[in-house]
Order: sequence, then structure tokens, then C-alpha cells
Amino acid sequence: MKLSVIIVNYNVQHFLEQCLYSVEKAMRKVEGEVWVVDNNSVDGSVAMVKNKFPWVKLVESKKNLGFSRGNNLAMKESQEEYMLLLNPDTLVEEDTFEKIVNFMDEHPDGGGLGVKMVDGQGHFLPESKRGLPTPSVAFYKIFGLASFFPKSRKFGKYHLGFLDKEENHEVEILSGAFMLLRKSVLDKIGYLDETFFMYGEDIDLSYRIIKAGYKNYYFSDTRIIHYKGESTKKSSVNYVFVFYRAMIIFAKKHFSQKNASLFSFLINLAIYARASLALLRRGISSILLPLFDGALIFLLLFGFKHFYENQIIGNPNHFPDTLIYWEIPAFICVWLLSVFLFKGYKKDPKLSNLTKGVVLGTVVIAVIYGLLPESLRFSRIIILAGMVISLLSLFINRLVVHFALYKNFDISFNKKKRIVIVGGKEEAKRVARILNLSYSKPIFTALVSPVEESNTDEDFIGSINQLEEIIGIHKIDEIIFCAKDLSAQKIIDYMTVNSSSKVDFKIAPPESLFIIGSHSVNEPGEMYVIDLNSVSKKLNQKNKRGFDIITSCMIMILSPILIFIVEKPFGLLKNALKVLIGKLTWVGYLKPNTLKSELPEIKTGILNPSDTMRIVPTQAESIQRLNMMYAKDYNVFNDLDIVVRCIKKLGRVA
Repeated sequence: MKLSVIIVNYNVQHFLEQCLYSVEKAMRKVEGEVWVVDNNSVDGSVAMVKNKFPWVKLVESKKNLGFSRGNNLAMKESQEEYMLLLNPDTLVEEDTFEKIVNFMDEHPDGGGLGVKMVDGQGHFLPESKRGLPTPSVAFYKIFGLASFFPKSRKFGKYHLGFLDKEENHEVEILSGAFMLLRKSVLDKIGYLDETFFMYGEDIDLSYRIIKAGYKNYYFSDTRIIHYKGESTKKSSVNYVFVFYRAMIIFAKKHFSQKNASLFSFLINLAIYARASLALLRRGISSILLPLFDGALIFLLLFGFKHFYENQIIGNPNHFPDTLIYWEIPAFICVWLLSVFLFKGYKKDPKLSNLTKGVVLGTVVIAVIYGLLPESLRFSRIIILAGMVISLLSLFINRLVVHFALYKNFDISFNKKKRIVIVGGKEEAKRVARILNLSYSKPIFTALVSPVEESNTDEDFIGSINQLEEIIGIHKIDEIIFCAKDLSAQKIIDYMTVNSSSKVDFKIAPPESLFIIGSHSVNEPGEMYVIDLNSVSKKLNQKNKRGFDIITSCMIMILSPILIFIVEKPFGLLKNALKVLIGKLTWVGYLKPNTLKSELPEIKTGILNPSDTMRIVPTQAESIQRLNMMYAKDYNVFNDLDIVVRCIKKLGRVA
């Protein structure tokens, strides 16, 4: 066989699922196999692969092996001519594998190959092609010269910005997100160096390929989406240390002692500079808004004090200086601390939380004020005015911040989006239901046909070739592409063409309960995921089990009466006993449940939500939706209602 695709996964279930859907399509044109090495994930990744992709060769590690050891585990077992190391947070085009294999067949001098990568917004990722990080290249990168002169042949070597991204090139370093390797070359030079745990191993292997006399190629004739920032949080201080330490390992391994020492010095300098900058940026971003809030509250309260003294009382020196220098600053600290406790400084806080924070702060201030000596109690009017001024200041500052970021004054926190879904009618409607079941229900949802011909179907507002006009007319915030009805190639085409727009892009994999996307290179963006975990929360699990036990006991006690009511009395006590020992539950999912792997696991139910309905749903989609609603909105009183209303059915076989 030709190709072995190897994916090392660690707690990115939704991205892995989307990746495997695209890999499955791409493998139809190439003979080969797909490996998933799971590094002891706890997010349900293993169960998802087993249920949805049984053809995948799954390796379940009982500990986190890291990138190198995880890939090596599969590579040593594989015997294919080529091996592709692929990140789980990627999406490949349908003909990607066919094209890269053909290219390598035509270039026997090639030891490795990388492709053109774009992020979740369609922007080209410069790490698609990289140069060797020598001390000089590292210096230019660390101190910003590479950013200032990206196309310079001297300063832009890190990302090879002087090479046309639309053409094929020989390069030095490949990205570990997509790294095609010739097995015969690996047999000569060895696999990934396991000294590297997460970063640097791709640079090391790329360099060893070149040193062995082979070439690495950047291949521009196919593209992948790489949701960079998903597998790791690249803005964290921990990332800075781990990544740059990996660079030091590389330098000591491949450079002369003199160059390695220079490189290590530069890298250590970069580590502490970047880490300090990251901490400083985080600290400043955390305190900047509270400082602005406090300053504005103080200025407005100071103005109110002068107005009250001069216009109301007629005595400009009515309040002592201690009010300005001590009491008002103390009041402000209490208000801001209270707002913080009510999550008023989280991203997109609710106005109700800001109000609650200010009101609670005012109550605390009033209580403390009442305990102060008479000589320090000047006037409650300052406290009441401060409450109003604090609310006004918080609102004004957030208006200013919102305008600075989005150039408008629409300060509706948790703003409802205007979304179009591009896909066939059936799939697009399914995706629309996911949106409505998620916590981010859109204010406007419309369907767009995936075909370019004019469409007269009233369910669609237009066709895919009219997207640009639809975005402008309907003021669309987000476009969701249905992967079931659109090829990855077409999706990436539309993303790259519209990458300069302010519209966000997401992709809905088929038969899944999530919609995935990324806003930028370093931000993961949000996912729409139906929260189905209500029934699996610990408190609800205890309530459900308690309800089962109590109900079973009551049924046993009342069985002499119930046998005259229940349709199958001989099964009543049998069911009660099975529920009592935990083999069954009184209320469960409606079967057949084709989405069982997506739903929280519960015991098989004797009854189900459809028992209260006049017409029992028979279509798979309706059954799925009913089960989803039961899991999402679980409440022990719902179980009680179903049992009471369906008491005649308690004896049936589960």
C-alpha cells in the first residue's frame, strides 16, 4: 500500500472527528491505512473513534506519550511507502493525498513534503514553509526583524517570505501539522527524536532528511485547514518555555559548540523576554479596564461632590479632604471588587452581573458606613450617587471598549448572531436545529443552496454564488458550511476568497452535534455544541438514582393494587427489582438511539419520553432529537411525570 496517515490525539475530540471525516474522503483515492494514537484523552475521543470510524487503527495509550513517541509507535508498525504525520486539528481536501503521493513519486529525491496551510478564516499560515533556525535566523525572528521585513532574503528566512506561496519550492523545515515522509528515508535516518516531547521534533527530522542528502518540498497545489491554536495554547507562558527549550535541544544536537552556545544564549534571552512580555500583557489586560472604571468613577464623583457643595448646600468646603483622599477611593475599591466577584470583568459580561455587583458593593459600603464613628459619616448622598455613577461609568467604558474593537456602539453583551448555513435542505435544517439547541441561539438564520444555479426553493434565500450579496444585504456575522454537501476544496475556496471580510467561518461535520471553527491564528474561536450533559451531572445522577430506588420501593409496597392497573403485571416486580439493583432505570432514552455515542450514558429505560406522546416518532432524526432534549433538559420531576402518566406501562420488557 502507498500511504499511512498517523494522527496523534490528545483531548480534541471534535477536531479529531472533523479531521477523520475529511481523511476518510481523501483516502478513497489512495491505497493505505489510518492510525489514531490517543494519548490518554478524557474527552471521549476513543469512544468516538470506535463508534464512528471503526476502520481506523486505534492505539489507546494509558499515558500521554507526547508527539514524538506517539507517532513513532504507529510508524514502527506501518509498512506503507509513505507516512503522513497529521495533526487532529486539520481538515484536508478530497484530492490532497492523491496529489502529494503523485508528487513524491515524481520526485524520488524528496524525503519529506509539506503543503499550503490556511487557518480557520482562510488566511495563509506562514509556517507552511520555513527555513532552518540558525543563530542568525533565530536572532532576526526573536528581535522582530523577520516581522518588519518578511520578504527579505536576509531577514525573512524563518518563514521564507520571499518564496511565492502559490508555487512549489524546496524548503528546509516542514511543519509537524502535515508532514509527508518517505519510509525508505526514515529507515536510514531514524524516526522522530523522542527527546522532544511536543515541539522541535519536526525541525529536527526535517534537518536530518536534508543532511542525509534528500530534499524537503513545499507543495502549493493542495491546501489544508489547520486550526492552529487548538491542540496547544500558544499564547501561554508554558508554551513559551516548552517551545524555546526544544530549540535549545535542537541546537545542542546539530550545531557546533560555539554556535550552539550562541543559539542557547539567544533562545534563553527570548524565553525570558517573551515570558515576561506574556505575563506583563496578561497583567495589563487584567487591570486596565478596572483602572479606567475606577478613574472615571472617581472623576464623576469628584464632580458631583463639587456640584452638591456649591449648588445644593452652598458651602464649597462642606466635605472634608478625607472624603476625597480616603473614603471615595475605598468606596470605589469595594464597588470594583464586588463587580469582579460577579464576573463583571470576564469577556462579554452580562449587564445584570454589573448591576448586581454595584448594588452588592453599595450594600456593603452602607453597612460599613453605619459602623463608622459619627465624625467619619459625612453624607449618605455620596454613597447613593456613587452607585448611580458606578453603573454609568461601567456602561460608558464598555461602550468605548466595544467601539474600539468593533467600530460600533452595539453593546448587547452575548450578542445574538446573524448566520447563514450553506448546505442541502435536509442537512442545513439539521444544523439550524443544533444552533437553536445550543446556548448561542442566533437572532437570524437562513439557508443558502450549495449549488451555483439559481434556486427557486422557498427554504433558501439564495445560492452559494450569491454569498457576497447575501452577506451585505442581511448583515451576516457567520457562515456555516455543511461538510456533507460541500467538498473541503470548495469550502476552502470560499474561505480564502472571503478571508478579508469580517465574517466568521465554521464547518458542520455530518451526523455530529457540534459546529467547529476558528477566528484567528492564535484564538481557537467558539464551537456550537449542544450541552447534553445535564443528565450526567453528579447531582442529577444522584437524583435519578434516588428516584429509581424510591419508586421501586413504592411499587413493591403498592404491587397488590398496581397489578390490577399495569398492563403486564408479571413484569412489574421484575422491573422494580432490576431498577433497584441498578441494572435498569425507570426512564431512559427512546430506542433505537442512533446517536448513543454522542449522548451521556445512562441505564436502559423501561419508559422513555415518547410514552407520553400520542404519536411515537419513528424517523431516526426525530428519535435523536427527542433523546437530545431529554439529556439536555433533564430534571427528576420530568421522570416523575412520565412514570405517573405511563403507570400502565411499568411492567413491559425493557
